[in-house]
Amino acid sequence: MPVTDSLADMLTRIRNAVMARHNRVDIPSSKMKISLARILKTEGYIKNYKLVRERGHGTIRIYLKYDEARESVIAGLKRVSKPGRRVYVKRKDIPLVLNGMGIAVLSTSKGVLTDQEARKLNVGGELLCHIW
Repeated sequence: MPVTDSLADMLTRIRNAVMARHNRVDIPSSKMKISLARILKTEGYIKNYKLVRERGHGTIRIYLKYDEARESVIAGLKRVSKPGRRVYVKRKDIPLVLNGMGIAVLSTSKGVLTDQEARKLNVGGELLCHIW
């Protein structure tokens, strides 16, 4: 069955895998999802990710990260801009997530960026999600 909001599907799969304490989760691949996985890795929210070709379809395999007490590094994921209601922000209006403890992910003309990268490059864009 086709998914209307593939990015929300990705966030939900990660959220469910974290709650079930899985070590990895497989997600159908797209350029936007690969960019988000890259950001999650560079910000330290996941161990790693890799692209897997299975039966002709691209899949992103995300390896989740836990601390010594087996608590997930990802405390929460929230989709902000949705297909029915897009949320765009200017550079000066980019929100801080938990006073800088989390990240906001934006789709900009320079690519998919974190809130800090977007401020540094002086660009705004579509506010995709918050991660903390």
